[in-house]
Amino acid sequence: MDSLLIARWQFAITTTYHFFFVPLTLGLSLLVAIMQTLWMRTGDETYKRMTKFWGKLFLINFAMGVVTGIVQEFQFGMNWSEYSRFVGDVFGAPLAIEALLAFFMESTFIGMWFFGWDRLPKRIHLAAIWLVALGSNLSALWILIANSFMQEPVGFVLRNGRAEMVDFGALLTNPHVWVQWPHVFFSGLATAGFFILGIVAWRLLRKERDMAFARRSFQVGATAALIGAVMVGLVGHSQAQHMVQAQPMKMAAAEALWNTEQPASLSLFTIGDMVNRRDVFAIRLPAVLSILSCNQTSCAVQGINELQAAYEKQYGPGNYVPFVVLIYWSFRAMVGAGVLMVALAAWALYRAMRDRITMPSPLLRILPLALFLPYIANTAGWIMTEMGRQPWIVFGVLKTQDAVSPNVPAGMVLTTAILFTLLYGVLMAADVYLLAKYAKADPADVAADLVPSWAGGVAQEA
Repeated sequence: MDSLLIARWQFAITTTYHFFFVPLTLGLSLLVAIMQTLWMRTGDETYKRMTKFWGKLFLINFAMGVVTGIVQEFQFGMNWSEYSRFVGDVFGAPLAIEALLAFFMESTFIGMWFFGWDRLPKRIHLAAIWLVALGSNLSALWILIANSFMQEPVGFVLRNGRAEMVDFGALLTNPHVWVQWPHVFFSGLATAGFFILGIVAWRLLRKERDMAFARRSFQVGATAALIGAVMVGLVGHSQAQHMVQAQPMKMAAAEALWNTEQPASLSLFTIGDMVNRRDVFAIRLPAVLSILSCNQTSCAVQGINELQAAYEKQYGPGNYVPFVVLIYWSFRAMVGAGVLMVALAAWALYRAMRDRITMPSPLLRILPLALFLPYIANTAGWIMTEMGRQPWIVFGVLKTQDAVSPNVPAGMVLTTAILFTLLYGVLMAADVYLLAKYAKADPADVAADLVPSWAGGVAQEA
């Protein structure tokens, strides 16, 4: 058994599972805060029921995200000790700030929000959920600052066989952060929007009784889904253009572009020969990749073969080509799901503006299934981001094969991988059960259930 391969599989499984919960936490915390604000401003009890109903589902998702996220950092020391030793001076700073500032902030105020119903002044209670939303998205920012160092290392020097930070400001201004974080933020908004749309559509198909709740939730979900999906595409375009400059091999793999082209063509469908690095069959659009990469038809986009030769000259002998098949189809799964999301969100918002959401339509039957589209896009995008960087764990600085723990036996890694996979499977079953249970419940019952039984008393006005 190969401990490196097993350690990579374990990290891939646990990270992918954890990332199921992250985007929904980011987006739904914001939407719940908006719903509670609307209740405070209007006094309409429908918004209060919405806040408590969607807040309950947010709490379930948040709890699962926390439980699964704890494992992530432990793996750095267990399976990737050489990586921890090499980048600990750099990587540790943003992770420590994330834990001490952002995570403690969101976990503290989510407790105040949950236990503060009918006990805290209304404005303080409202501030708590806004601080949860702020803390969640700040947490994502600090995690992505750390991850961006792996994608585009800055602000460090190599000394005594380690990367030592010399410029903390460079980490914060890393250009990779400011194309990656907005992409994650808006993907969270789109995920939350489709989560709401899917559940409301399912409830409408089952003869929803609280129509005011359904209409307004549908409006909020459709608006968030469309804004999120459109902005993900726009930010993703900027992210791809930056990737052409910072990690050209990743873009070449995403397009199965074997040789440098000027102008470069966009692949609609390609079957490639991985051994000889050439097309077997391809349908390509001339010059489109150049336009997407550089906003001009005359732009040259580097191909895999030329980049492999350049990397061998720069870094020494080795294979610097990632798993092209996986990167190519992950990119298409992400983009394809994104295009469908924009179309469905626009259709949903159109029907919401015309007050036609309760009328039978194909849309209501599609939306419960469309709930899975953002999860497909998020997972495919994350796979492309991380696998497209290979063979580097820190691009251009440290290879993945050199980052694994040298003294942890493969059998031990395999044991923990199996245990984590089984445990996460149980947690997924519990998560689906709880979400389904409360998604089917009457909003008034969920609202009553959200408030702890001992939290009596009269609400105080701010």
